[in-house]
Amino acid sequence: MLTTVLMVIQVLVSIFLIVMVLLQKGKSAGISGVIAGGAETFFGKHKARTLEGTLERLTVIGATLFIVLSIILTILMAR
Repeated sequence: MLTTVLMVIQVLVSIFLIVMVLLQKGKSAGISGVIAGGAETFFGKHKARTLEGTLERLTVIGATLFIVLSIILTILMAR
């Protein structure tokens, strides 16, 4: 029963993770993206408050949750 519930949660987390990755903006924009990306790294102080920062944070949380659930399910299935 617990294994089934965890599998359903993992499927939901994986769908959430796919959506978060697809919503993020691409990092490569040619040579102009390299120059602008470097400037944004040095001068972008409030990136965490933007939509891009929020999406990155949610992606990290989703990925961590996915990995933890995978490990727990592997341990439960090995019994």
